[in-house]
Amino acid sequence: MRFVRNRFVTFPIASLLLLLLAGCSTKDTFEQPLPVPDIDATVEFKRVWTMSVGKGHDDQFLHLAPLYAGDVIYAASADGLLVAVEPENGKARWQRRSKDRIFAGIGGDNSQLYYITRNAELVALSRETSEEIWRSPLPTEGLAAPQSNGALVVAQTTDGRVIGFDARDGERRWQYDGQVPVLAMRTAAAPLVGGDVVIASFANGRVIALTADAGQPIWQYEVGQPQGRTELERLVDIGGQPLVLDSAIMVAGYQGKLALIDIRSGQEIWSRRASSFYAPSIGAGNIFLASANGDIVAFRGNDRRELWQQNRLSWRQLTQPVVVGEHLVTGDFEGYLHALSLSDGSLQGQMKFDSDGIRVPVQIIEGGNLLIYGNGGRMAVFTLKTKK
Repeated sequence: MRFVRNRFVTFPIASLLLLLLAGCSTKDTFEQPLPVPDIDATVEFKRVWTMSVGKGHDDQFLHLAPLYAGDVIYAASADGLLVAVEPENGKARWQRRSKDRIFAGIGGDNSQLYYITRNAELVALSRETSEEIWRSPLPTEGLAAPQSNGALVVAQTTDGRVIGFDARDGERRWQYDGQVPVLAMRTAAAPLVGGDVVIASFANGRVIALTADAGQPIWQYEVGQPQGRTELERLVDIGGQPLVLDSAIMVAGYQGKLALIDIRSGQEIWSRRASSFYAPSIGAGNIFLASANGDIVAFRGNDRRELWQQNRLSWRQLTQPVVVGEHLVTGDFEGYLHALSLSDGSLQGQMKFDSDGIRVPVQIIEGGNLLIYGNGGRMAVFTLKTKK
């Protein structure tokens, strides 16, 4: 993980309770990661197709997750390659080589795609042709993929600003200035954009709901409260987009808590202490969370009691776990994929995917297949099969 200090200066950091020196690799960690565990695999990852998307994150600490839009997958690389491919076979519908260095994306709606450049510009493209439609300046860089409801596009910058733009022409409609601490993790919590409300997460541990038409605050909820003497001890970042569950959202924060919040009022429905960079996943009526130290924990959905804990992947900088049938799948900083049993957390499958690591979560696409994007630019679709 990396940190941002005084809004603009970045320092390399690679795990969670970590303080690193300038010049360290993104694979250096303060806590020693456990080695890849030896397992007796009962499931295996079967490749459907694979391709290369430019240089991927190009050795930058970015979170360029593909956008799965049902009938097409859109992906971008830091060095400016954008592609639209068919989920079934990876066949390209179009490919665009931009002169932009891309820092955040891809977001989209029914007609357009959005990304943020290294030069702090929000860019809109046609989904159909990849033609550029408009671009608008941002006050500083953004790491979270822009989000849109079709009429409004929302971008969130690393200095805590949330900005709404008109999707038709890129005209700025409103801006909300959130507070950010002196030291913050270089994370990418994309806002949620609905028809009437925008929900944004901040490095100060707060989730805030804004009106979509004017960006006015409706409610705020504190996921984590800074404590301790040092700036490192006081970190309470929310690094993942909240999980929407009907009329509520579930959110987790670093050195904070896991909480379910009423989306209309911001009132807490329940909470329990937790520390994570990502929102949890839901499956079989239970809650699954990748803790900040790399342990994966399962909680019973009806009372949040702990069911099991898997600690054989500690400090391996796991991605947000996703539920696939009877399994949970996560990636790690060395580029391994791990499949765990939903029932007891046992490790049941493993595969090396990208030697540059995996930072963005695996996505589930049609048919229960897995869409995976590695830091080095390898993108692929796999199925998880019982080993014969």
